[in-house]
Amino acid sequence: MVGAFRVLSKSLRHYKPKASIFPDSPLTPTPNQWLHQTRRTLILESAPSHSVNLHRLSDSDSGIVEVSLERPQVRNAIGKDMLKGLQNTLEAIRKDSSVKVLLLCSKVPKVFCAGADLKERKMMTATEVRDFVNKLCATFSFLEVLPIPTIAVIEGAALGGGLEMALSCDLRICGEDAVLGLPETGLAIIPGAGGTQRLPRLVGRSIAKELILTGRKIDGREAMSMGLVNYCVHAGEAHLKALEVARNINDKGPIAIRMAKRAIDQGLEVDRASALALEEECYEKTLHTKDRLEALAAFAEKRKPRYSGE
Repeated sequence: MVGAFRVLSKSLRHYKPKASIFPDSPLTPTPNQWLHQTRRTLILESAPSHSVNLHRLSDSDSGIVEVSLERPQVRNAIGKDMLKGLQNTLEAIRKDSSVKVLLLCSKVPKVFCAGADLKERKMMTATEVRDFVNKLCATFSFLEVLPIPTIAVIEGAALGGGLEMALSCDLRICGEDAVLGLPETGLAIIPGAGGTQRLPRLVGRSIAKELILTGRKIDGREAMSMGLVNYCVHAGEAHLKALEVARNINDKGPIAIRMAKRAIDQGLEVDRASALALEEECYEKTLHTKDRLEALAAFAEKRKPRYSGE
């Protein structure tokens, strides 16, 4: 567990939440306070989970992994077991340098994730609910700052915490019959695992407010039109499209992919001058690599490059 906290500390060290318009508000943590809270709430346990599965693709797809949610009796609702499974699986991926792309998908037909397990939630005290939501938020933040690209594969419902999980991924691909929404206000609460922050950064403040305040659900086509998903395909074909995108990424230089993600994610959280300095730093990381020389050699020899991640 201590090792997991060290990994999280390293991953999130450069993450800086945007400043609040209320600079003196106790609700706005400093970066160090935010990191401490995330480190404290992400408690990894070694118990196996039956609702989260990790599958490593092979041969030409080596480097692509699939994390599958499988809790059909409750439409993949997130309970304690699934949360533990997600934490342990993401930790394993973070430690594995051979992983290049992650697909987050569901093995349950017509549902990605229906959100929180409300039957389990009903049995919790207010303190237990707060602790669970904090752990869930920390887990999604851990997913967000993984150095590799992550793709949410959405078929069917992605509601509440399910949509918040998808929002924590770099890309989202859905089927046209997908149903996406943050219905928490209808339960007299708000999205508590990043939804109020990640959604407006994707679709804009006004649209995010409308979706959260009304709890309105949207289909895949509307989600694509507002920029919530990257692709909307025919129902049942989201996984095929996601695999196509993952293969495209997997063919590229691994160090370049990681540095591009870092430059974009961290650059958006600082001023333009600092962001450009960060881009320069990330570019420098790619300059002295074997992969860069291999790319030039492959171009000259008119062949496909063979990247080693070095």
